[in-house]
Amino acid sequence: MALSGLEIQKLLPKTNCKECGSNTCLAFAMKLAGKKAKLSECPYASDEAKRVLGAASEPPVKSIVFGPERTLKLGEETVLYRHEKTFVNQTLFAVDLRDDEDEAAIASKLARIRDWTVVRVGKTIGIDMVSVTQRGRDGAKFAALAKKAWETAKKPLVLRSLDPDALALAAEAVKGSGSLLVAAAEASAGKLVAAARDNGHSLAVTGSTLDEVCALSARLKEEGFGELVLQLPALSLSERYQINSIARRMAIKENYRPLGYPFLRYLESGDFLEDSAAAMVEVCKYGGIVVLPEFDAAQLVALATLRLNVFTDPQKPIQVEPKVYSIGEPGPKSPVFVTTNFSLTYFIVSGEIENSGASAWLVIPECEGMSVLTAWAAGKFTGALIAKAVKEYGLEEKSESRTLVIPGYVAQVSGEVEENLPGWKVLVGPQDAGDIESFVKARLAG
Repeated sequence: MALSGLEIQKLLPKTNCKECGSNTCLAFAMKLAGKKAKLSECPYASDEAKRVLGAASEPPVKSIVFGPERTLKLGEETVLYRHEKTFVNQTLFAVDLRDDEDEAAIASKLARIRDWTVVRVGKTIGIDMVSVTQRGRDGAKFAALAKKAWETAKKPLVLRSLDPDALALAAEAVKGSGSLLVAAAEASAGKLVAAARDNGHSLAVTGSTLDEVCALSARLKEEGFGELVLQLPALSLSERYQINSIARRMAIKENYRPLGYPFLRYLESGDFLEDSAAAMVEVCKYGGIVVLPEFDAAQLVALATLRLNVFTDPQKPIQVEPKVYSIGEPGPKSPVFVTTNFSLTYFIVSGEIENSGASAWLVIPECEGMSVLTAWAAGKFTGALIAKAVKEYGLEEKSESRTLVIPGYVAQVSGEVEENLPGWKVLVGPQDAGDIESFVKARLAG
């Protein structure tokens, strides 16, 4: 049963030391009650408080880790909507291999899974896990494929089989990889818990109804094994949306522990658009691991971009390092552009300068990750600050042209820039980055 803030406060030292980041012990207790803080943040918590509040202060969605170094994480969520705080650990993508596939096809798919990456706003994104599914009856062949997948891709696995003996064999073959076994039902739970525990893996639990899944997860937790992922029953896209939402709401709002685990979803409709839509629902509505039936780079780019948008902390915009960047091979005669350190702005502007064929210096002042207009309105992108950045980054020594291009949306700061940069010519660039190429040809050519 969840404790109230007042009940939690009675177990705290009541010194109001503020070392936890809250002004009072009561305020900290309220955060603990709301799952928005951890007891470890209190440096003076007693052993009794740790014993009583330890479980109560755990996040409503348990943290599950994968990989030999335990660096791939799921769970730890404390809110239903990211604007309330933020989402913590993003949905993981896996691509499925099946033991009845041609060996050459398997080798080709594994190589693509291992090597595929895409860069979005400065972040390199790849496939997180490899799924291995047993379709045949040869447990040794299934285990051999699991071992090959692990040794080739070096990514944690999602091992799926209806045969608990084959699954246990595969679990042993990739011992120490920190993978996931799929899936334990009531009859096979004992054998699979032992296989997971002995070989350092997590375990997915399943059932024909939500009640069966809850009953099994609760029993396994009581028996001392809590490294669980839930494979929830659902038929249609709308049912999946509903069951994910209900389960996550029960875990977070009602502190219902049997549903307080990440979710697993296999996509197997055979229809590209239907599978893509289902994957998007999982990303937006609390999906933990999404297993795609095939490797499709276009699909992966779209899903990775959506995931990046959903799991970017809305309170902490993605930023690039404030400094001067070289576009092309700039020299003393090259112009100087300036924009903010919001990642999306930087990558769009730098890309358009590069597309224009010009070599230029691009100055990025510290703007706390804000876009151009937002930074200007907040006083973070003024003429004085732009001029200060130009001087601090040494552009007066690097540039003989003394030509500075500012974004069109802040044309009003051009006079202030000129006042703070004597001898510089300030040009007002286009408002839309897509017009940079024509601007360069019209105003900077020659």
